[in-house]
Amino acid sequence: MSYRKLVLPFIATASAVVVVLSLDGAAVAAQPRVGLGTAGPYAVLAGTTVTNTGPSVISGSVGVSPGTAVTGFPPGIVNAGTIHAADAPALQAKDDLTTAYNDAAGRGPVVDVSSKNLGGRTLVPGVYSAASGMALTGTVRLDAQGDPDAVFVFQAGSTLITATSSRVQLVGGAQACRVFWQVGSSATIGTTTQFVGSVLARTSITLQTSATVEGRMLARNGAVTLDSNTITRPTCAAPAATPSASPTPSASPSSTSGPGSGASASPSPGTPTSSSPGAPGPNGPGGPGGPGGPGGDTPIPTGHPRTGELPGGPSGTGWLMLGLVALAAAGVAAVRGSRRTDLPDS
Repeated sequence: MSYRKLVLPFIATASAVVVVLSLDGAAVAAQPRVGLGTAGPYAVLAGTTVTNTGPSVISGSVGVSPGTAVTGFPPGIVNAGTIHAADAPALQAKDDLTTAYNDAAGRGPVVDVSSKNLGGRTLVPGVYSAASGMALTGTVRLDAQGDPDAVFVFQAGSTLITATSSRVQLVGGAQACRVFWQVGSSATIGTTTQFVGSVLARTSITLQTSATVEGRMLARNGAVTLDSNTITRPTCAAPAATPSASPTPSASPSSTSGPGSGASASPSPGTPTSSSPGAPGPNGPGGPGGPGGPGGDTPIPTGHPRTGELPGGPSGTGWLMLGLVALAAAGVAAVRGSRRTDLPDS
């Protein structure tokens, strides 16, 4: 029997299985949120100017640095925020924006969506990258698959452009505060587009007439231009509290008179003597964890959904089964080959 003929197929196949499973493991790696630092409170932040036309409503701070011009307020309105023009807070926010931009640009592993329009797709959490421009026509659905901590990162090598009336839709528990668009040059959000997420653009950002944003418009070096827009800085929903186990009350021993004693038990000093029935216990009907009560067996989501894959790819279990089948086939082939080698010549 040839040792090499028996062992080498096993080694080759096992190596292939390891590579496949390693790639699949990278695909399911969860992405942390992109940290914005002091840029977080801003709904609009620019490098040169912030220019508004019409009755825009901005919920969050507006800032510019090192430029000084913020125009069009009024008629624009800034709610729940402050206008910072070339002051210390704006300067620090711009520095933190640069850090966040570089963080988002370096995320991976990525799904390559170069030359693919995002419209009409349902995407799971992960990192989606286009070598040049990124386009959206129609609706793209971001599906967190039940995980409120799921993160979506989009990397556009040059521009980000949405067509008129396009839409970013959140489903499956996805949150706007966990969607990030890193743009290598400039972003244009089309007329009446319903956009979601924080845009981190190297150069400039233009919002066309009546586009709405649940997110942030943050431009490192250029201008942010607005036209009758509504921008609402997103906040993350607080995580659901894990129900704590309620202590089970111990049964109080009942005192009864002995047969024929004719005497009734006397309550100890300070013990209530009310004979009315007590309230239901913590685990009784209507109590925490009881039928109809709060804090029942609510499943708490753990882990993260698949990351960095377009829908339709094999699952992790699928890759594992394929690898095991390949390994078994190689073993059978090796044994048969060794048997043929051992047969005597006729």
